[in-house]
Amino acid sequence: MILLENITKYYHSALGHQYIFRNLNFEIPGGHNIAILGANGAGKSTLFRLIAGSEYPNKGKITTDLSISWPVALSTGIHQQMTGRENTRFIGRINGVADLGAYEDRVKEFAELGQHYDLPVKTYSSGMRPRLAFACSIAIDFEVYLIDEVTSVGDASFRRKAKKALFERSEKANVIMVSHDMKELRQFCDSAIVLSKGDLTFYNDLEEGIKHYQAL
Repeated sequence: MILLENITKYYHSALGHQYIFRNLNFEIPGGHNIAILGANGAGKSTLFRLIAGSEYPNKGKITTDLSISWPVALSTGIHQQMTGRENTRFIGRINGVADLGAYEDRVKEFAELGQHYDLPVKTYSSGMRPRLAFACSIAIDFEVYLIDEVTSVGDASFRRKAKKALFERSEKANVIMVSHDMKELRQFCDSAIVLSKGDLTFYNDLEEGIKHYQAL
């Protein structure tokens, strides 16, 4: 369970505060693979960052007893000045990975970075950064994986590998996923949360959630 209590989140702009959520109270149930559905700009990525703890609400709190990944494919937590290996070691340390050497090797192999693994991330192509972020996440035993557009990670070959790894993880863990690809959501998810006008609605049945989302 992930509990959102009295969450208010806004961003500053020339027009004043742009609110994403106002006094939101919601419980994300455990034991489900959940699709997050909402229009562009509805706040799906903001919700992901709040759940992951990589961004904080202006008011309210989020509590959980689950270990949760950062939003995979957004490259959250990857530092541009550090090498791929340094990023991996840093991420491993803050997530309590016991064998950092083995973790580094797994990430290097999965991300397919070759010699670039020891170069600064700022030199990486746009496709290499999300590969590193995905590999760093999938190599850690989280209880919940936050997945943002897995189909955007790398080329077709890497996407197939990423999906296979995610399927394997989802046998023991849960996923919360954002994707514009309904086929992909149906592959991974069994339920849905529809985000509309700052409110969240949980649907125990994925198809019911998709139907509601498409009717908005």
